Amino acid sequence: MVVPDNVLFEGGAGEIIRKRLLQTTDLHTILRLPTGIFYKPGVKANVIFFDKRPASPDTQTKTVWIYDFRTNIHFTLKQNPMQYSDLQDFISCYNPKNRFERTETWSEENPDGRWRKFDVSEILARDKTSLDIFWIKDKSLADLDNLPSPDVLADEIIENLQSALDSFRELKAQLG
Repeated sequence: MVVPDNVLFEGGAGEIIRKRLLQTTDLHTILRLPTGIFYKPGVKANVIFFDKRPASPDTQTKTVWIYDFRTNIHFTLKQNPMQYSDLQDFISCYNPKNRFERTETWSEENPDGRWRKFDVSEILARDKTSLDIFWIKDKSLADLDNLPSPDVLADEIIENLQSALDSFRELKAQLG
């Protein structure tokens, strides 16, 4: 299921839904996507993978695997669009033939590893049961000498502004 970012961390009803999802399904994988892939430019999205389970008093999710395909990755809709080949590392890590035989690429020695598992108890202990989990240091924030090219930055700004304008147009249409 593709969901916008706020579904992973919003309080109130969002928190209730996340707890219920962890309780009643095996939420086994989250793929954090780059900005603007499934929704309007500027909107961050995730793909969540889960299997429905029979009713039980026990929490059905035991471990959540997260692949961070967002941090330090930049795509644009026209100049640098995402390709199927860009997802090959995720597919390999996901291990669709046997998802119970997965290996983390993250470790203390490899803090930039994109594939990491979290025990459900860690998630339930987080503020608002947030599933918005990231660990890779954003190089554009940490190293100002290695910012994306001005063209990439300009394209991202344009996409974000266009998304904001589209949202305001939708709001105006709803009010009118």
